[in-house]
Amino acid sequence: MDPSAVASLLLVGLARAMILFIVAAGLTFVLGVLRVPNIAHGSLYMIGAFTAFTIAEVLGKNPAGFWIALVVAPLVVAAVGLIIERGLLSHLYQREHLMLILFTFGIMLILNDMVKFVWGADYRSVTPPEILDGSFTLGDFAIPRYSIFLLILGPLVALGLWLLSNKTRLGKISRAAAVDREMVGVLGINVSWVFAAAFVIGCLLAGLGGALVAPTTSISLGMDHTIIIECFLIVTIGGLGNTWGALIGALLFGVSQSLGLLFLPQYAIVFPYAIVVIVLLLRPRGLLRSVW
Repeated sequence: MDPSAVASLLLVGLARAMILFIVAAGLTFVLGVLRVPNIAHGSLYMIGAFTAFTIAEVLGKNPAGFWIALVVAPLVVAAVGLIIERGLLSHLYQREHLMLILFTFGIMLILNDMVKFVWGADYRSVTPPEILDGSFTLGDFAIPRYSIFLLILGPLVALGLWLLSNKTRLGKISRAAAVDREMVGVLGINVSWVFAAAFVIGCLLAGLGGALVAPTTSISLGMDHTIIIECFLIVTIGGLGNTWGALIGALLFGVSQSLGLLFLPQYAIVFPYAIVVIVLLLRPRGLLRSVW
């Protein structure tokens, strides 16, 4: 096997793992604080990708178009998430998980129809900025610049979430509310708005993942289905509500898929799911401590 081809495949797998992690981190944050299995999370990711395309298209050849889209698209998705949370979800937190799953599944269907109505069924794409386009050579290896950008951004998002959860007042209150929301309410804290903030942060990360994936693949209807399945598996093997667990799970998922393409291309899709089965057989509660 050509070492450069092996290195390129692994790099692609790691880069994809970073996008998976960012989206899964939003899902696991909502799971950890609100105890809501948000099936619509993938649809919010898709909205982020389509919004990034629209902004990049409107700005045309503006060199800052991609960077503006990278900031604005997550904010748009966060605004959509706030409307969903304040208008609908905030009235259902006391319901059982099955009810929440069915509710967010319904929201997913509505959002998918909205995306089809606004953007249609055509495939779209986004061109990365010149600074991130192409690759640079290191010895015999060609390293895509965009992959390096993702490999830097992923750990920064993980660190930012850890600092938010452990070093800020909002994070500490969110963790307390996840354990005993009634006691937090007795202390005079508006738990409802704490939950709203946590849900919006999760949606923001979904939108960021969508904006980041836009230059790497075709943007289309249905892209939410695959990502939500993968993210739930990543969150499960990493430990429900555990950000670092989501990062490890995403790395396992992305790298195993690349190894599958390397050794058995026709069965590559099976490799990540085989890893999930093995992990859950050995550690049913996930690799790291679950907050549930």
